[in-house]
Amino acid sequence: MKCILFAGGEISPFASTGGLADVMGSLPEAIKKVNPEIDVRCVMPLHSKVNLEWRQKMKFERWVMVDVSWRSQYCGIFSLVKNGVTYYFLDNEMYFNRSNLYGEYDDGERYSFFSYALLDMMRAMDFFPDVLHANDWQTALSVIALKQKYWTDERYRRIKAFYTIHNIEYQGIFDMAILGDVFGLDYENKNVVEFNGCINLTKGAIICADYVTTVSSQYAKEIQTEQYGAGLQEILKMYSDKVDGIVNGIDVDLYNPKKDKDIASKYSASNLSGKAVNKMELQKKFGLEVNPEVPVIAMVTRLAGHKGLDLVKTIAEEIIWYDAQFILLGTGEKEYEEFFRFFGERHPGKAGISISYDRKLSKLIYAGADMFLMPSKTEACGLAQMIASRYGTVPIVRETGGLYDTIKPYVNDKEGNGFTFSSYNAYDLLYVIRQAEDLYRDQNHWSKLMKKL
Repeated sequence: MKCILFAGGEISPFASTGGLADVMGSLPEAIKKVNPEIDVRCVMPLHSKVNLEWRQKMKFERWVMVDVSWRSQYCGIFSLVKNGVTYYFLDNEMYFNRSNLYGEYDDGERYSFFSYALLDMMRAMDFFPDVLHANDWQTALSVIALKQKYWTDERYRRIKAFYTIHNIEYQGIFDMAILGDVFGLDYENKNVVEFNGCINLTKGAIICADYVTTVSSQYAKEIQTEQYGAGLQEILKMYSDKVDGIVNGIDVDLYNPKKDKDIASKYSASNLSGKAVNKMELQKKFGLEVNPEVPVIAMVTRLAGHKGLDLVKTIAEEIIWYDAQFILLGTGEKEYEEFFRFFGERHPGKAGISISYDRKLSKLIYAGADMFLMPSKTEACGLAQMIASRYGTVPIVRETGGLYDTIKPYVNDKEGNGFTFSSYNAYDLLYVIRQAEDLYRDQNHWSKLMKKL
């Protein structure tokens, strides 16, 4: 039986900060569902955010001592099985009993421990997968160590290493002074990870992996250019023969308006009447005028610069001026939190703003909005545009990364599944918003577009 071990810093529904967790939570189970003969397993840290409901279902397997350079650290191995997939949780409270999954002062050491722990777990459990699929910089060291340090053991040598880049901006960059002391690498490994005088774990994983993937075909091309490569474009071009892009997907059972318990009224493509009910409830929830004829334009996003929020700031007044309503849900950079909070206060009845993370509310937004805005500067793949489509909410996106791969511009009832623009310009964005609003006022064609999503 073939076996795959997925490794990541977060997995939904156990602990999540964003899209990586969603993919880690749905892709392994989808593989198992399609091909039950494959032994699919996952591993993540036992973060303090993993709640009691899941902890009570876990089985304690054993404990091992893990060498992190000169330190020898305890690692408890817990497991649970969900939908045919075995999940391992690696416990060390010094490293993972924290309020944040990332962003701590010692992230390098925390995820160095995790990378070595997941490799040592294989020996302790007598479980050696055919493929180790590592995701993002937090597990990059596991790929490097597998190929640079563990190769002398035949059981490790036969493992193929996949490395997926979910966002090239986050590379795992650290001072070269901690090469041995924190990452347990020798001077002979220095050339593998050194980049611009620093340790770069993503660079090392690209070199060492048997196969490198990104989360969309367009993004795989983009990150090999100076504009999008975040400095690693030449390394990626050097190894382009093993770099590929595979578009992410979503959990179509979790995001299903036919049976979603988190929305006001269930509906389907064949009967869209429930969507109107959700729109009414959404307008009430945000204190907007309850009016089915006014288009609701929504965003569910992390409030970060690369999400195109500077474009939205520029044209925010004009978006609602043209008889439209605007809704935003998200948290992030203080600049954007303050702007949108103030924008909502200035336009009661026209703009609804929630500076929060609320999965249940996000589903009502997906179900109740008419249009979904994603004007990203960069977007490796994006899941929100797929979720919006699943709920019959028309995406308006910039043609970059996975947005380019998944949303094609509306031409007629047969061609296109959204509205797109290419130049990173606020008024190009406003132009396609106006196109969408004009089509919305022709409910015959708009309804056909919704059903096609």
